[in-house]
Amino acid sequence: MSEQSNISQLSAQDAQFLYIQSATNLTHVMAVYIYDPSTAPGGKVRFKDIIEHMRKRMDISPMFKRKLYRLPMDIDHPYWVKDEHFDLEAHISHGRLPEPGDWRQFCIHVARHHSKPLDMTRPLWDMYVVEGLDNIPGYAKGSYAILTRIHHSTIDGVSGAHFFAAISDKDAKGTPAIPLPEGRPAAVDLPTVAEILSRAVNSTVSSPVKLAQALLKFTPALISTAQQSLKGGEDQTASGVPQTRFNGPVTPNKVFDAVTFDLEELKKMRLKVSDATINDVVLAICSGALRHYLTKHKELPEESLVAVAPVNARSRSGDDATPGNNISAMTIKIWSNIVDPVERLEAIKDTTRETKAAKSGLSARIMTDLTKHIPGVTMASVARILTDERFAPKMSNLMISNVPGPQIQLYMNGAKLTHQYGLAPLAHGMGLFIATPSYNGTISFSIISDRKMMPDVEFFRECLQRAFDELREAKPNAAARRPKKAAVAPKKPQTPKDGSVMYRRVAKKPRTVAPKAIGGSTPKVK
Repeated sequence: MSEQSNISQLSAQDAQFLYIQSATNLTHVMAVYIYDPSTAPGGKVRFKDIIEHMRKRMDISPMFKRKLYRLPMDIDHPYWVKDEHFDLEAHISHGRLPEPGDWRQFCIHVARHHSKPLDMTRPLWDMYVVEGLDNIPGYAKGSYAILTRIHHSTIDGVSGAHFFAAISDKDAKGTPAIPLPEGRPAAVDLPTVAEILSRAVNSTVSSPVKLAQALLKFTPALISTAQQSLKGGEDQTASGVPQTRFNGPVTPNKVFDAVTFDLEELKKMRLKVSDATINDVVLAICSGALRHYLTKHKELPEESLVAVAPVNARSRSGDDATPGNNISAMTIKIWSNIVDPVERLEAIKDTTRETKAAKSGLSARIMTDLTKHIPGVTMASVARILTDERFAPKMSNLMISNVPGPQIQLYMNGAKLTHQYGLAPLAHGMGLFIATPSYNGTISFSIISDRKMMPDVEFFRECLQRAFDELREAKPNAAARRPKKAAVAPKKPQTPKDGSVMYRRVAKKPRTVAPKAIGGSTPKVK
């Protein structure tokens, strides 16, 4: 963001999602919302009602009416400018699910829409209303879907969740779910040629100095990480990321499927291992599903699969509403080579805790910081190389994203929101993405992959269900079964006769020792 309020330039992190986009590597995200109109006035919602609702909510975010202005040869990061020809109805379309209107047809319809590029000459979002969802188990008769696509340069998972809450209502009467902003977003204007050139030159000249300063700041941590790598740390494998069917070039043709679970069940599962989190349970279910899937195809590697998990880098100061990206990531083993589901969850818990504080979290922070100081023309050139299928690095086997959503019932136009799914970009060398948005006591595991890599996506959905059932039925580990000792309450201070304050000694709590990493008691693998 510039010093002048009417000029808005993309950050380096936002811009990189533009630079890495290609015909086979689209970088928009898509949310799928299912509505039951039985709660709406008259039990029906018309297409024009949806348009008028969005017209009233246009001022909640500047992203709705601004478009990109890219510079020649990407000499600097692009700017946001006002779309003088903005037409709301050009961004909202309408269709109907083909017969027989079942779940399989719906998944195909969703995948095809996700596989189409956005119009990059207009504001980078659109909505597609789909009717005819009458033969899908769990959906009320008359239900319809709204498929909302937004380019990743505009929004990340956290700001996307805030955007959705802002266009939703907390009751069927139309009361906004969150307070709407007063007034309209500040208009964004095209900078002058002099301003563009000045910024581009300044960025190119100052970037090497800032880059060097950032490298110096991280030098001690980099040296420590290098020393650990040379020693061959316990989490190192000979091949790093194992080769799987998901580590090849992706095509423009995507597949989608999903399964929804009760969030309370996942909360119970995390109690099977001491200090495990919901995110650990999500990773464990995905790991178990991949184990079943690859075993069926006789492709399960001996080493653990590796996943990239996005990490919210926003502060707690309430900047969720700010458009754009503020994310980091961690790369972790998901222990797909462990047979027992509880042992797998425990290993994941230990690994995520170590990773957040150790080198994988460090590398993510380094990359996030360093990209701020790379000139636009350099970043664009490097991005084109890295997104070429011949040079794409094998950083992981898949990506797993867990973004908590609103845990209250939401509405739009009086229609009740019943289900929610999420789709995200793939990349050469990483052709599987599992998004797990939660909403109103449920969590949906959304599968996005390439049609060639996963032609049997419905079987992988069954594997997720099987992994969920196994972890739910498994017995907790010994530490989780052991009752916790009651905390020793501190004694109240006593006042001796001389008036001085004296405290009784309170027994110290035993020092918590991190459980041994896998290796002390070797879990059963393969």
